[in-house]
Amino acid sequence: MPNIGWTELIVILVIILVIFGPKRLPEIGRSLGKGIKEFKKSSTELTEQLTAEEPKAPTVEKTEKVEETTEAPVAGPEPNSSENSST
Repeated sequence: MPNIGWTELIVILVIILVIFGPKRLPEIGRSLGKGIKEFKKSSTELTEQLTAEEPKAPTVEKTEKVEETTEAPVAGPEPNSSENSST
């Protein structure tokens, strides 16, 4: 994604000023601000709804499964008689 420098930003603002005029520029700024505020509010509400509807997974079952797997015997290396006899 290309970076926008200060010169490009100034050129864009001058073009917007020429197109809309100095009288409508504050009105457009307010409308844009209200739109961004409404978008953020809607996205926050949607996120809250999705997290509220998400079912909670029982954690007790998970810990029981972990305990069962940790209690399983661990097989160690078998002693090799040829290595012991050569030393």
